[in-house]
Order: sequence, then C-alpha cells, then structure tokens
Amino acid sequence: MSFRDYANIETPASCYVDFCLIPVGTGNVSVAKEVAEVQRVLAASGLKSTMHSAGTTVEGSWDEVMKVIGQVHAVVHQGGVKRVQTSMRVGTRIDKKQTAEDKVKRVQAILSEDQTGESSA
Repeated sequence: MSFRDYANIETPASCYVDFCLIPVGTGNVSVAKEVAEVQRVLAASGLKSTMHSAGTTVEGSWDEVMKVIGQVHAVVHQGGVKRVQTSMRVGTRIDKKQTAEDKVKRVQAILSEDQTGESSA
C-alpha cells in the first residue's frame, strides 16, 4: 500500500448541487419566507442557480458551492430558525464541462426525437 497525503487532496474544479433546505420547528407549514432568503443569498453569490418546486440547483467551483450552502444555512438560522436540515445530490464531471442546463437540453433533444421519429443513435 502506498502513502497518500490525504490532507492535501484537492476538491473537484466544478460541481452542481441540487439541494432542498428544510427549516425545522418553525411552527409554520409554509417555508416560502426562508426559501426567498435562500434565493437572495444565492443571487448575491454570483453563482448560477435554478430554483424549482422542490429545491434549487447551484453550480460553480466545489468550494464556492459548498460555501454558499453553508451561508444559506447561516442566514436561515439568523432568521430565528433553530434547526435546518438539507438534503443534497452533488455531481462532478472531469471529462468535459457540462452545466445542469446542458443535461436538461440533452434529454429534451432525445424526447424531441420521439416526436419526429428520428434517432441520433
């Protein structure tokens, strides 16, 4: 077994994270106020993000994305929420640059082939 300097492993250059932040114990069934605050932080970060009905996808360098997710936790706590739970799916790719939008467009192109009866296989 060879020695590896685990303390100095670099993080991936870029990633996308689909996350769903859940404020816990607010006494309110709506989380719209907290989600709006999350969106403000994301907008201020300068990172590309896309909100959807069950969460948000944010893209950028690994370190920037993980930092902004920590910041959205902090801002929700600052709003008086004592507990925040977040589920995340993280994707990285090193063979080519691909955005979340690129991934969606690729599937849409395949679906459009269904409409025209053509195949690019």
